[in-house]
Amino acid sequence: MGSGTTIVVADDHPLFRGALRGAVTAILPGARIIEASGLEPLTKVLDAEDEIDLVLLDLTMPGVQGFSGLIYLRAQHPAIPVVIVSANEDPVVIRRALDFGAAGFIPKSLEVDRIGEAIGEVLAGGNWSPPDIELSASEDKETADLMRRLATLTPQQVRVLMMLSEGLLNKQIAYELGVSEATVKAHVSAILQKLGVESRTQAVIVSSRIGATLKPPAGVE
Repeated sequence: MGSGTTIVVADDHPLFRGALRGAVTAILPGARIIEASGLEPLTKVLDAEDEIDLVLLDLTMPGVQGFSGLIYLRAQHPAIPVVIVSANEDPVVIRRALDFGAAGFIPKSLEVDRIGEAIGEVLAGGNWSPPDIELSASEDKETADLMRRLATLTPQQVRVLMMLSEGLLNKQIAYELGVSEATVKAHVSAILQKLGVESRTQAVIVSSRIGATLKPPAGVE
């Protein structure tokens, strides 16, 4: 059982990666498990591997802020199911993760055997979220519209928005992505248009309000 199944565990805490490895091994003894400690190693794995069955993704690790990693993966690799594994158990966070396309949301406080059961359910084609958390409340119209707009960003535009939220300048973003400054400017313009804002600061602020990127600096509202 589990032979031929490949699962990527993306978390920057070695101990928790080990716990997830144990949870997967318990239900899928023959599974191949690949570990990644941040977004860059994760993207390299996904680009190099042809058959990934599931990604277990932390919401906070190098290169990932909030839902940015999830939005990026859903845009770049839409066929690969992504399950968020997080210490944040806020119902709003869980609901938004599912709305952004996660196949499941597993709290880190869950016992290892239950984590395994949740992973098994997703691998079987289902979705999983904590059964004891109320998720039926709907987003307000403005938030729902912003989430829809964010979902239209291309993978590269998501990366640029993530870097904008870190305060990087266009030339720094260009260097990190290996593109020209003109390309970065074009991406920024497209991001502003898609999000319906007029400045890069506004783009960071509105996306941070729903946890898509870093929170804006203190004093910036």
